[in-house]
Parts: sequence; C-alpha cells; structure tokens
Amino acid sequence: MKISREIKTAILVLSGIALFIYLFSYLKGDNIFSSTDSYYTEFDYNALTLASPVTVKGNKIGKIEDIIYDFETGKTRVLFSVNPQLEFSKNSIIRLYQTGLMGGNGLAIVDVYDGITAKPGDFIASEVKPGLVSLLENDFSKVSSDLDKTIRSADTLMSSLNTLVVDESDNGLKNTIAELNSTLKSFKKTSNDVQGVISNNDEKIASLLSSFEKTSKDLGVLAEDLKNAGLSTTISDLNKTLVSMQSLLASLDNGEGTIGKLLKDDALYNNLEGASKEMELLLLDIKLHPARYRRILSKKEIPYEAPTEDQKN
Repeated sequence: MKISREIKTAILVLSGIALFIYLFSYLKGDNIFSSTDSYYTEFDYNALTLASPVTVKGNKIGKIEDIIYDFETGKTRVLFSVNPQLEFSKNSIIRLYQTGLMGGNGLAIVDVYDGITAKPGDFIASEVKPGLVSLLENDFSKVSSDLDKTIRSADTLMSSLNTLVVDESDNGLKNTIAELNSTLKSFKKTSNDVQGVISNNDEKIASLLSSFEKTSKDLGVLAEDLKNAGLSTTISDLNKTLVSMQSLLASLDNGEGTIGKLLKDDALYNNLEGASKEMELLLLDIKLHPARYRRILSKKEIPYEAPTEDQKN
C-alpha cells in the first residue's frame, strides 16, 4: 500500500505537536502518562494560578487542575491533583502560602496523621498563611512611625552636639578638641595607673581569689552537711512546737482547762486567798493555845475536856 505525501506530512506534523506537548509538560515537571488523584478545597478569594505548585514538606507532588468560582457560596473552589503514591489524612489542612518575596503562591498539604486516609474526590479544609510581604504591609505604618521617632531623636542629638561644639570665638572648635584630647590623656593615665596597681598586686589578687574560692567550697560543704543533718526537719518540728505552744497559750488566755480557770477565775482566787488566811490564823491559834489541839495531835485517845475560861481567852 502506497502512502501519499500528504498523509506522511500530516503524520509528521501531528507527531511534532505531540512531541512538543510532551517536552513542554516534562520541562514543567509533569508526566502526561502518569495517573494522579484529584481532591477539592476552597478559599474566600483566589490567589492561585494553574501553574501554582502543590507541595508536601517543600517537595512538589502535584499541581492545580482547575479554579472555579462558586456563585452560590461566593468562594473559590480549587481542584488539585497529587501523585497517587501520596497518602494523607482526610482531616489534613491545605495551606495557601507565599512561595517567594516577589509574589506567587502555592498549596501545601499539612498532614495530621490520624489514620483516616483521604480518598480521591474528597473535600479538604484549607487555611491561609500570611506572607512576609503581607506582614510588612500590615505593619508598615508602625514601622514608619518608629522610624520617624528615631530620625527625630537623632536630629535632637545632633542639635545638642552642635550646641556644645559651637563657640562664637575663632578658636572655639580648637579649644573643644584640645579639652577632649586632655580628657582622653587623663583617662589613658588613669588606665595605666590601674593597670600598674593590678600588675604590682598580681600575687595578692591571685591569693584573694584563691581564698574566695576556698571559702565558697567550704560554704558549699557546710550547706551540704546542714542538709544531711536534717536541719529542715528540725526547723519543721520546731515550727510545729511553736504552733502548739501558741495554741496552749491562747487556751490559757481564754480561760480554758484547769490552769486557764485558775488564771482567769477571780472567785477561785478569792477563795484560795481566804483559805490561806484562815490556815494562817489556825496555825497561829495552834501555836498560842496548843492545849486546845492536844487531843487531836496526840496518838493516845484523850477524853474531851471543855476549855476553861482562861483557855477560851
């Protein structure tokens, strides 16, 4: 069968077009012969193009297939496809982020790893991550205000320095420089004197530092010994004892218990004082008239005798 020249030309042209499409897709990183899984998401506004990448941890794994405006919800619906080898959760987040300072956006799949695998055609929730340019644009007014304050402060400082330096005499600047030079020389002399003192007392300073280091170690050992001796427990027990003593004193002050009643009951005090006086009178009477109590104090039974008139007196 003989093929005409026109058919050969058509086949050659179609082959060239197919090769051009394949090479163009290859340069874009797409493989027209590989299968992909498609998913949906949506945003409040459109900041994507069909050339925007779809990435996972910075690696491109898909592309934007279609961008559709939903007239009912007023949102932008995005169809994207990924490599079928990628498995991610249905509860993952599709993040819209800025790919560079000069513009351009992309989609990133932020997987949550909860075991619920997304299936082709599923809807995935989305979020928007502000870019650096957007943040600077939002905060530009504040940055401008701070920059204006800084410039004003610098201008005030320069004016103050100018006031200090300006002198109406012809030698004003020379005198100012001479005074500054003198101050620097004095500072240099003082620095040399301090350095000389340190050099002459190097051994003393080293000894002082050594003593301080030894003292610090001794304090550390003392603190460790106090810790091992249970000082905290002793202080805790002492605190409990003081609390108990305080409670006891409060009870005594309130007249609670036997001792508290003795301290607070005036009637008991008066009774004790009266009994003491009566005991004192009894002892005085025994001393003055022992014959009256002879029958009580004697070991032998002595018949009772009524006291005479003299004994009564």
